[in-house]
Amino acid sequence: MAEKSTNSAGKCPVMHGGATESSMSNMAWWPKALNLDILHQHDRKTNPMEADFNYQEAVKRLDVAALKWDMLALMTDTQAWWPADWGHYGGLMIRMSWHAAGTYRTADGRGGASTGNQRFAPLNSWPDNVNLDKARRLLWPIKRKYGNKLSWADLIAYAGTIAYESMGLKTFGFGFGREDIWHPEKDIYWGSEKQWLAPSGSEGSRYSGERDLENPLAAVMMGLIYVNPEGVDGHPDPLKTAHDVRVTFQRMAMNDEETVALTAGGHTVGKCHGNGDAAQLGGAPEGADIAEQGLGWNNKTKRGVGRDTISSGLEGAWTTHPTQWDNGYFSLLLNYEWQLQKSPAGAWQWEPIDIKEEDKTVDVEDPAIRHNPIMTDADMAMKMDPAYRKIAERFYNDPDYFSQTFAHAWFKLTHRDMGPKNCYIGPDVPAEDLLWQDPIPQGVCNYDLQVAKDKIVASGLSIAELVATAWDSARTFRGSDRRGGANGARIRLAPQKDWLGNEPERLSKVLAVCEGIASDVGASVADIIVLAGNVAIEQAAKAAGFTISVPFSPGRGDASQDMTDAVSFADLEPIHDGYRNWLKQDYSVSAEELLLDRTQLMGLTAPEMTVLISGLRVLGANYGGSQHGVLTDRVGVLSNDFLVNLTDMRYSWKPVANNLYEICERDTGKVKWTATRVDLVFGSNSILRAYAECYAQDDNQEKFARDFIKAWVKVMNADRFDLL
Repeated sequence: MAEKSTNSAGKCPVMHGGATESSMSNMAWWPKALNLDILHQHDRKTNPMEADFNYQEAVKRLDVAALKWDMLALMTDTQAWWPADWGHYGGLMIRMSWHAAGTYRTADGRGGASTGNQRFAPLNSWPDNVNLDKARRLLWPIKRKYGNKLSWADLIAYAGTIAYESMGLKTFGFGFGREDIWHPEKDIYWGSEKQWLAPSGSEGSRYSGERDLENPLAAVMMGLIYVNPEGVDGHPDPLKTAHDVRVTFQRMAMNDEETVALTAGGHTVGKCHGNGDAAQLGGAPEGADIAEQGLGWNNKTKRGVGRDTISSGLEGAWTTHPTQWDNGYFSLLLNYEWQLQKSPAGAWQWEPIDIKEEDKTVDVEDPAIRHNPIMTDADMAMKMDPAYRKIAERFYNDPDYFSQTFAHAWFKLTHRDMGPKNCYIGPDVPAEDLLWQDPIPQGVCNYDLQVAKDKIVASGLSIAELVATAWDSARTFRGSDRRGGANGARIRLAPQKDWLGNEPERLSKVLAVCEGIASDVGASVADIIVLAGNVAIEQAAKAAGFTISVPFSPGRGDASQDMTDAVSFADLEPIHDGYRNWLKQDYSVSAEELLLDRTQLMGLTAPEMTVLISGLRVLGANYGGSQHGVLTDRVGVLSNDFLVNLTDMRYSWKPVANNLYEICERDTGKVKWTATRVDLVFGSNSILRAYAECYAQDDNQEKFARDFIKAWVKVMNADRFDLL
């Protein structure tokens, strides 16, 4: 007898999660639950490479000279399926590189070109990235040829640099070393808008007040890399656009001079595409039909390539010779008057009045046809904003200075999120140390570690003081752009020495001792700060009954104030630290969500977060000596008491104030401890509770201590790229 089907509709029997109509994700059912996905991304199971594959070693074997030759040849090897404008792909490749690097923002260090994330949603389908999928497909034969020795991230960034070289710019250099990710990033907040290119005032707008852009965002709209080329919310007004440009580029770590150089240099070559009706374009790559094979925005009704291409909707080149590096951008911008016009696609653009025929741009396919050059509203801001105008005039009058400034700014744009210079690989890495690279002198290793440890023990400083200082020194590290960390001992310099979160009075006391010990033994202060934290943890582990040596790698250097861009480092100031149970103020985002953000930036996993929070609590390392969450009667002992008592049903929990709870004995009602949301989440969240219960087991006391130490060392060494 045949089995009776219970799936008469023929639906797939596999539950695919929240992406299908027939299934709801956990977060859809319980939207207020803490989502730990930010800590679980880029799992080894998504990576097709062997566990021992090391891209930084593989790329050292790359034949850079051969690669450059192939890249230069590609620039003029036009393909019929996507022909090059004027027979040169330079403009397209530069736009691809720019839009990969241009997502970087200083507030949290996220975005940028260093992961190759432009291959994945949402970036691969952003409205501002229309047709950049074609640029990556043009590069595929080169990626296929050089294979594992060349990441997509490096190739995408390198393409723009070679494009500029092929068109006559003397570039500043290039560093390889960007490692690919293998699925979309879940940790980057791009905005809360519910639609692409949503104007100010729409649902989830990123603006408040006069025109205050929400942090950490840098772009003005969902789906844009920078500003709207037609003007604020699509309404041309160069002076208003100048405000947006300035804010956006500042959040990209660029000053006014770099901003003008990048705007002009990016528009010296290539063109905008809007010769047709944008409604004729098909879906973006992520939503295109399977037969499109990942290509998006295809025009099924008309030719859709060459002079008929539609991308931004604006139509035209900025200069007379868009495949040559020259000073034509400033010549046209400053010497002509400009008026508003509509492109064939209906977009606002600026065109010159009474332009000479020889200053017009030839057609991309027929050199007998000439067109007006165009400017975006952002370009006009370079002319109408007084500060930008002054810089533009200097560049116009000194083309060599413009070229040099742009080359440096382009290098910064494409390398800002790579971290210190010792992360750069290849023959074209510039020898010059740049301030934005956060340079650190070479440290020393040949001092007597035992003598240094003995002096630390004899210093009279408490375990809590030593641990808190080492933690504060290291916690600034951001894996997003590899900035911050303990190396350099910048915690003793402005602005870090004065940050509220670093408890300046306690910090000054501990630093005085560490500086004296460093001087006595010939070590760096950076090393002694970390070593002091290690010594304190060894003492705390011994008090718990475990003799464990905390691994230590000497060799950190001490940066000077001259090596430190205080303004730039202001973005690294902690305004919260769940690890030390501290909030600078109450925020609309919950304390536990802030903790996850900090944890992900530091490159930690959920189990590592669990042991570090638990260990720092029992070591008494809370901010200001607060007792919230110190769930132990033996402070200073590296025990699992925090987790044992948190999971003990002899206690109950009740809120008494905003972000403050009492933990009471059930039988007497007596208040035993106080705690915050960050403490209690390890008992309330089902995933975190599973980790808490694991480490609270009687047979895992030593495992807890050893795992805490392993996670501690990971934090202390997070910025030691010299150890890779």
